[in-house]
Amino acid sequence: MKHLLHPKFKLNGRGFSSAEELKVFAKEMLFTGEGETISIGKFILEWLDENIIFEVYTSGSTGIPKKISLQKEHAYNSAIATIDYFEIGEGTRALLCLPADYIAGKMMLVRGMVGGWDLFITSPQKNPLSHFEMEFEFSAMVPYQVHHSLSELHKVKQVIVGGGAVSIALENEIQNLPTKMFATYGMTETISHIAVRSLNGRKRSLIYNAIPRVQFSQTSEGCLCIDAPLISAETVITNDIVELLSKNSFRLLGRRDNVINTGGVKVHPEIIEQKLAKNFQVPFFIASEKDEVLGQKVILILESTVPQTLEENSRFFDDLTRYEKPKKIYITPEFEFTETGKIRRSEVVKKVVG
Repeated sequence: MKHLLHPKFKLNGRGFSSAEELKVFAKEMLFTGEGETISIGKFILEWLDENIIFEVYTSGSTGIPKKISLQKEHAYNSAIATIDYFEIGEGTRALLCLPADYIAGKMMLVRGMVGGWDLFITSPQKNPLSHFEMEFEFSAMVPYQVHHSLSELHKVKQVIVGGGAVSIALENEIQNLPTKMFATYGMTETISHIAVRSLNGRKRSLIYNAIPRVQFSQTSEGCLCIDAPLISAETVITNDIVELLSKNSFRLLGRRDNVINTGGVKVHPEIIEQKLAKNFQVPFFIASEKDEVLGQKVILILESTVPQTLEENSRFFDDLTRYEKPKKIYITPEFEFTETGKIRRSEVVKKVVG
C-alpha cells in the first residue's frame, strides 16, 4: 500500500513526527472533542489502520443513505489526481469545512494527509471563512456555503464546489471574485469528483472535463458511464443524462429519474431550474405530478409561506418552452435537506402533492 501519511502533514498548524503521533492526537480528539472533531478523529484512525478499505455513507439525495466500502488505494489515487490537477502539493494551506462523515469531507482529509498539507478544520457551517483572518490556497464547499461566504471567499485561492447544482444566479455572483471557482462532478462510488468545470473568469464553462486517467461513454439511454481504473475496478454507470462531447468531456443535462415526460416530450427539471434561477430569491425546484391528458405535468415548488399563482409569476416563464412551463405552483414553508445540503426532492413532493 502506498504511503498513507506525508511527513509534512499538519493539522491546524501542528505537525506530527510519525503516524503513531498522529494516531495519539486523533484519539485525543475522540475523548476531548465534540461533534465534527470526533468524526475527524475517527476517520484519521480509520485511514491509518491496517485495513485496506474504509466505509462511508452515500449522501441519501436519491434514497436512503447506504454504507459502502472503498479501497484506500483508490482514495489515494483520487487524492493525488486532485493534487496534480489543481497543483496543490506539499505545504498547501487548506480549509476543511465539510462533514467528515461523508466522502467529500473524508477526501479533504485524505488529500491533506497524503499531500503534506497544512489542513485547518472548522465545523461545516454556512460561512466557515468568517472565523479566519488567514488566507488559504484551497477549500471545498457546497453551494449553500458559497452563497453565504461571498464576502469572505477572497481568502481562498481555489475553491471546488460539489454536493449539488450551482445555480446560474450563484455563478453570476462569483464572476468578479479573485478566487478560482470550480464545480465538480462525482459521487461516493467514484471517491469524490472525476470531472471539473470552471465557474468564473474567462474559463467559465458548462462543460465538465475529466481529471487525469478518466474517460467517459454513454448508455443507450444517454446516461454517463465512467471508466476510471485507478479509482474504480469497474465502469460506473450513472443515472445522469449527458451530452457527450468527447471521451474526456460532457455537458450535464439532468438525472434520468428526474426526467418528466409531458405530452410525449421529455424535459429536464435541472435545465428548467437553470432558466428560472434568476427569477426567484427563495429556494425552489421543478418536479411533476400525474395528469390525465399529459401523463405528467410540470410543477414548480417554492420554499415560501406566501401563496403563489401561475398568473402573477407568468412573466418569469418567458424563457421556457411550452412543455417546460409549470402548470401548477405549490408552496411549503421549509424544504427537507440531506446532511450534505441537497434537497430531498421526493420527500418534499410527497408532502406538498400527496
